[in-house]
Amino acid sequence: MKYIYRIITMILVSLLASCSETTVDIVQFGTITGRVVEAKTFEPIENAKVTINPTNNTVFSDADGYFIMTEVETGDYSVSAKKESFLTNFQPATVTVDKEVNVIFEMDDDTSLNKPPTTPELITPIDGSENQELSVELIWSSKDPDEDTITYRLELQNDFDNDIVKIEDIIDTTYVISDLKYGVKYFWQVAANDSINTEVLSAVSSFKTKADPQNRYFYVQKAGNNNNIIFSAGYNEAETSVENIVQLTTEDVNSWRPRKNQASNLIAFLRTSNNETHLFTMNQNGSNVFQVTSAVPIAGFDLNEIDYSWSSNGDRLLYSHFDKLYAINKDGSGLEQIYQTFDGSYITEIDWSNDESVIALKTNNIVGYGVSIYTIDINGNILTTVLSGVTGAAGGLNLSVDNKLLLYTYDISGYENASNRQLDTHIFTFDFSTGLSTDISSSKVAGTNDLDPRFSPNEAKIIFVNTSNDGISSKSIYSMSINNGNISNDTTELFQNAFMPDWE
Repeated sequence: MKYIYRIITMILVSLLASCSETTVDIVQFGTITGRVVEAKTFEPIENAKVTINPTNNTVFSDADGYFIMTEVETGDYSVSAKKESFLTNFQPATVTVDKEVNVIFEMDDDTSLNKPPTTPELITPIDGSENQELSVELIWSSKDPDEDTITYRLELQNDFDNDIVKIEDIIDTTYVISDLKYGVKYFWQVAANDSINTEVLSAVSSFKTKADPQNRYFYVQKAGNNNNIIFSAGYNEAETSVENIVQLTTEDVNSWRPRKNQASNLIAFLRTSNNETHLFTMNQNGSNVFQVTSAVPIAGFDLNEIDYSWSSNGDRLLYSHFDKLYAINKDGSGLEQIYQTFDGSYITEIDWSNDESVIALKTNNIVGYGVSIYTIDINGNILTTVLSGVTGAAGGLNLSVDNKLLLYTYDISGYENASNRQLDTHIFTFDFSTGLSTDISSSKVAGTNDLDPRFSPNEAKIIFVNTSNDGISSKSIYSMSINNGNISNDTTELFQNAFMPDWE
């Protein structure tokens, strides 16, 4: 029995030994979690494809950029995130038993390696150049290393106001800038943009336009939006061609009735401001606009007919407010009422003599008729009555430099109607020494009106407007010679579609 027991024991030991030599591998698992976001903004990226290698198991990120992979065998992996328009991102991950490993992908867009355009080089005009025309071609250069399409943004400023001109989406490297002003320094800068990178700014360059031509003609034209625009112009000696036309005011404001004063080298004009009409001044090139009146605006019958006057030395202006006449310093100070009509009639037109001893006035009633033209002294005393007790319209006052003559207009038809239409308006000179008026519109075309006469600087000619009496036709500005108050019949057309002339 002992022998048999020993044999059985030996067999069992052998079996146990063979079992201990055969082992079974146990598979263990972990979890990979994470999030996919944009590298710059950290905004979540939805539907990014997340893959682990070497198994190639794949999941997609949710709306908040999160993803999870469960039942991932323990071990080392390379995890990738892919999404169209982004560069593929790789992250390492080691998965351990029953643990979560978190992986964050900060993905760059696929243009992150794109290079911006080169800094624009401003070529023409040369920085600091002067005597440029009022229309200048701006030229610059820039290149894109990746040959992306470049668009440009141009900015232009000046040294006399706060206006900034901005031109967007230029596709060429040249741009012509027009309607510049005389004697002004301009500053320009260009930005290059490839629609991928931040725009690249050039240095600032400058140029200066040529000096003011000192134009002596001033007039008004109507803009498309029905505002009035003031222009200046030159004319050659033979009066055969216009030179140096300059737009002094813009279409977005209503500006009219220019009057140049040589002593102050300023141009006065009327402008609508806050639903009132006020006196303004500006430089010869249209810069440095200044509002003179404030407390008492210009007011009366038909603002298009109202006129005012400079003092000869340019320190003051005379203007009207219904039946009152005011003097004001050009800087807006010293407002003073110096006259009021005795019958309440409105003062519509004013001219002040060169020696400031005589003021010519045209008054009318509330509907524009019942006109009187007369002169007063600075104290308001009536000196001479030129026209009164007539029917029909009148106006256009201008005193000669020696106070001997007064230009004025009068509708000799005597016609009156609700719209103040004039049928046959002539220009007259009144001689203060004789008290006689002379008609100098003898050559006027029938059915037209001569309006707004002004003496030329040497008083050998007058400048005036002629237009059809229908009240709606275009107006043109003419000049003609006069001799001792008489017309010489040499009428010359100066400016078409223009009115309210001044010649200084």
